[in-house]
Amino acid sequence: MLAEISKIAQTEWSTLENPTFLPDDVDGRVLFDTATLMYNAQKEGKPIDPNLYNLSSIVMVPSVVEARKRDVLHSKGRINFISSTGVQWESGETEKFDAIVWCTGFKYATQHLANLAVTNPNGRIETTGTKANAVSGLWLVGYGNWTGFASATLIGVGRSAKSTISEIKEYLNDKE
Repeated sequence: MLAEISKIAQTEWSTLENPTFLPDDVDGRVLFDTATLMYNAQKEGKPIDPNLYNLSSIVMVPSVVEARKRDVLHSKGRINFISSTGVQWESGETEKFDAIVWCTGFKYATQHLANLAVTNPNGRIETTGTKANAVSGLWLVGYGNWTGFASATLIGVGRSAKSTISEIKEYLNDKE
C-alpha cells in the first residue's frame, strides 16, 4: 500500500521492527512454502531452520521495486500514540497527518488509538469496510473479518486493500 499511496501523497512509514525485503528474484510463493515448513516442524516438535525466510519479509513485486527506486521504503520507527491531528513518534517528535492507514498484520492492535476514544470494549473500531466511521482519515487494514472477509490473510487483505486505496485517493483529492 505504501508503494501505491506514496505515488500521490507524501508518506511516512511506521514499523515495529526494521522491515526485511526478499531478494528481487525470490517469488512470494517462498513465504507460503516457508510457512508450511515452519508449521510442519513445529507440529513434529522439530527445530525451525534459522535460515528460512522471515514470514514478514516484503515481496519485491514491481510496485515495491519501483517504490525502492523512489526511496520511500524507510520506516520512521514506532508510534507512541495517535492524536486527532497526527502522531507522536518513539523519538518524542510529533507530526501532523491528513490520513493514517494502520496495517498490523495478523494480530491487531488498537491501544495506540485510545486518545481518539473510538474503540469499543473489545478493542475494535466501528468501520465501513476498512474506513473508521468516527475518525476522518483513518483506515484499518488487515484487522480481521470486521474490516473485510479474511482480511488478516494475504488473500483477504488484497481484496480490501484495492478499495481502501481508492477511498484514500478520493479522500486526499477532496482535501486539495
